[in-house]
Amino acid sequence: MSVVTPDWVKHAVFYEIFPDRFGRSGHQRQGSVQCPIWEDWQSQPTLQGYKGGDLWGVLERLDYLQDLGVTALYFTPIFQSACNHRYHTHDYFQVDPLLGGNSALEALLKAAHARQIKIVLDGVFNHASRGFFFFNDILENGAYSPWLDWFKIEGWPLAPYRGDLPANYVSWDNYRALPQFNHDNPEVQAYLFEVAEFWIRFGIDGWRLDVPYEVKTPGFWQAFRQRVKALNPQAYIVGEVWGDAQPWLGGSQFDGVMNYQFTGPTLAFVAGDRVLPELVEATAYEAFPAIDASIYGAKMQTLLQRHPWDIQLTQFNLLASHDTARLLSIAQGDRSSVELATLLLFTFPGAPCIYYGDEVGLPGGLDPDNRRVFPELSQWDAEILAVHRRLIELRHQHIALRLGRYEVLVASGGHYIFIRRHPDEVLMVAVNVETEVGQIRFSQSQAGISVTDSVVLYGNPRCESFADKDGVVELAGRSGCILGCQGS
Repeated sequence: MSVVTPDWVKHAVFYEIFPDRFGRSGHQRQGSVQCPIWEDWQSQPTLQGYKGGDLWGVLERLDYLQDLGVTALYFTPIFQSACNHRYHTHDYFQVDPLLGGNSALEALLKAAHARQIKIVLDGVFNHASRGFFFFNDILENGAYSPWLDWFKIEGWPLAPYRGDLPANYVSWDNYRALPQFNHDNPEVQAYLFEVAEFWIRFGIDGWRLDVPYEVKTPGFWQAFRQRVKALNPQAYIVGEVWGDAQPWLGGSQFDGVMNYQFTGPTLAFVAGDRVLPELVEATAYEAFPAIDASIYGAKMQTLLQRHPWDIQLTQFNLLASHDTARLLSIAQGDRSSVELATLLLFTFPGAPCIYYGDEVGLPGGLDPDNRRVFPELSQWDAEILAVHRRLIELRHQHIALRLGRYEVLVASGGHYIFIRRHPDEVLMVAVNVETEVGQIRFSQSQAGISVTDSVVLYGNPRCESFADKDGVVELAGRSGCILGCQGS
C-alpha cells in the first residue's frame, strides 16, 4: 500500500514540554485551584509534588521558542489528573485546571498557530486511573456497575490501594494506579475515538500515543488512524515504541514512532565510555557499552532500511525525553558529547525533537531528576544554546537536511562521514569522536562530490582534494562539521 505522512512533520523541529516544569505564569486560575501551594520552583523535583507550571506559562515563552526555531510542540499529558505528570487521567475532555483548563489550551493553540507552531498532545489510551469516573463507579458499585466491562476485572474484591492484597484487575505494568481499558469492548473503542476526534476538532495537530503496543485488540489503531485522518489528513500520529516498530509503521497505523533506535546508538557512539551506566542500563535503548563508527553506521543503515522513506521522514528523533535521563548527565557533564549528538540529531532523516532545557544545558538523572524546571537565564549554557540555534537554522535553510537521502561514506574507529543528497543540493557531515585530531580520507569519486570549493556551514574543518579523486577532512578531536559540496 502507498504510505502518506504529514508533509509538515518532514520540515518540523519539535520541542517536548513537561507542563508542570516549563513555565509558571501569574495567570488567575479558576475556582478552587486559585491559590494552591506549590513546591519551590528552584528546588529539586519530587515524584509527587507540583511546581505549578501551566499552559499560560508556555504561551508566555512562545517568543523564545519561535526565536529558537521550534515549529512544533509535543506536550506530555495535560488532561485532568491527580499527579504532576498526568499519565493518571481522570477526565479526557478537560485540560487540568492546574494547567489553566480548556481556555488556556484554546489560547495557546491560537497563539502558537499564529506563529506557525503546531501542537501535539499525549494520548494515554491504554489505561486510565483509579480516579477515572467509569473505573471509580466500579469501585463504588462493584458487580452492579454499568461499566464493568470497560476494564479487565478478574475477581473480587478490588484492591486499588492495598499492596498486600491482589488487585483483581489488570493494570499497566501491574501498577494499580493505572487500570487498563478493555479495548475489545466496542463502547470503550467508541469513547476513546470520540476523545481523539474531540481534540482534533478543538484544533490540535496530532497525537503522541502512550505505550500503544499494550493495546492488543486487532484493528484498534487502524480505526484510530481512520477517524483522526478523516478530520485532519495532516494530523500527526506518533507512537511510543522503543524497539523495532515495523508492525506499526506500514502506513495503516502510525506516521512515526519515538525513534529510540536512533537515540541509543548515537549516545553509545558519541559519548562512548563517558556514559554513566546506571543512567541507561535500565532503559529500553542501547546507549551502553560504547560502539565505534563502523557499528554505528551499520545500525543507522539498518534503521533507515527498515521502513518506507515517507515514514523515515516523519520519525520522531530524540536524544532524551521525560522517560530518560538527560544527555548531559548521561555523559557525566561532557559538553562535546552533547554537541556531537545534537549534530547527528539535526542531520538525520526525520523530525528532531529537543527535550525542554536540553538546549541550554539542563542536567538531570533518572525520574524525577530528569523533570527539573526550565532554568533561569543565569543558568543557561550559552555554548550549547549556540550549537542548537545554528543547527536548527541550518536544518530550516537546507532541504537536504530535511528530505535528502542518507549515504554513509566513512565509518571507521571514531571517524564518521555521511552525505545528505537531494536533487537541489548535497551536504557532507563529518564527525570525529576521538580526542586527537583526525584526518578522515574518503573517495570523492565514489561519493560523487568535490570538497575543493566546499562551503563550511558548521564547525572548523580543513578540507583538501587530491588528483587521485580522494579527499580529506581534518577535524579537531571531539568535533564535527557540515559542508556544502559540489557535484564532481
